Amino acid sequence: MAQTSADANGGADSEQAPIVNKNKRFRKDKPWDTDDIDHTQLTMCRFRLQWKIEPFKVDDLKAGPLTEESSFATLFPKYREKYLREVWSAVTRALDAHGIACTLDLINGSMSVRTTRKTFDPYIVLKARDLIKLLARGVAVGQAVKILEDGVACDIIKIGNLVGNKERFAKRRQRIIGPDGSTLKAIELLTGCYVLVQGNTVSAMGPHKPLKEVRRIVLDCMKNIHPIYRIKELMIRRELAKDPKLAEESWDRFLPQFRKKHLTSAQKSAKKRDAAAAREEVQQRVAEHAEAHPNPEKKKKKVYTPFPPAQLPRKVDIQLETGEYFLKAHEKQAREDAKRKAKQAEVTSQRKAERAEAFVAPSEDAAPTVEEKKKKRKRESGAAANEDVGGDGVAADEGERKKKKKQKAKNRGVEEE
Repeated sequence: MAQTSADANGGADSEQAPIVNKNKRFRKDKPWDTDDIDHTQLTMCRFRLQWKIEPFKVDDLKAGPLTEESSFATLFPKYREKYLREVWSAVTRALDAHGIACTLDLINGSMSVRTTRKTFDPYIVLKARDLIKLLARGVAVGQAVKILEDGVACDIIKIGNLVGNKERFAKRRQRIIGPDGSTLKAIELLTGCYVLVQGNTVSAMGPHKPLKEVRRIVLDCMKNIHPIYRIKELMIRRELAKDPKLAEESWDRFLPQFRKKHLTSAQKSAKKRDAAAAREEVQQRVAEHAEAHPNPEKKKKKVYTPFPPAQLPRKVDIQLETGEYFLKAHEKQAREDAKRKAKQAEVTSQRKAERAEAFVAPSEDAAPTVEEKKKKRKRESGAAANEDVGGDGVAADEGERKKKKKQKAKNRGVEEE
């Protein structure tokens, strides 16, 4: 009876005990997390409450002004010099509000920021460092100054050394931007970050967690994984976050799993057979076309001979024939130098000739002289007269011949007298 009553009590206790998740059995109530705390911020994916971040004010620095000066400097490319010179006054005003001094060095091509006695936020100098980095990487000043706000961070992703081939690098970098910037706009809308692709870097600004997603998308794109896969995953996560029932569940069953296809040995063999059959079919078609349309200019096949071709001479044999084998080291060097100088002289003369072609005067058509114009008019008038005569041209030629004969006869008579 006693055992029965104990079993009954044990069963009642087990029925009354709540079921606790094994991952949360060691969690305890937080005494500092009371109802008077303002929970106003939500993360992007999991409805987890965060404490409100209060802005850092001058009165919050209880120890007084900073005792040591902290400074950061960064270089900027030459093409950014004009723009930075125009907007530097706006940068100075934005940093003065936080007690940070800034310097633009156009001689060395650098920007620097440093703390002053008026600086009240110890972390703001790191924000100022990020500001000058973003300005150097092509971000506009209106967007770059937002890095000074709380909750905004930046990430400059280097992509220049991820792909060795330049053409492949340019294509994959363009894939991040997409047609008319559509892919880049989708990334910005889904992550809530500002993204700029410039040269060998990708600059991103936004909250810390979405910045990780941007870095993942960019690096995967440079590894030949298209951004559309990550964009699709972010869209699914965004829809799942709207359902509070799924806040504490795993989302792996909803997310797409993109994997490369691994063919079995049977599939590989079938693929090889199909490729071989396709090649045979193409070769058969080519042979039929050659029979139907023979090419007379086709080279004849060489006659087969069982004898191997003559053996080519070795490098040492060639040196023995030319006498170079018996030369000393300095003589060989002198000969190589002479050959190199002759080749350099030939190349130099060719380049001079190419450069001289630009200074050769073009051929000009000289205006005809007065005598040439007269001869041309006579020819034209004679041709016109012949055309007018038409069929009587033969009679005119006979008349001219008779006149020439009479003139010759007169000349002879004068000579006899």
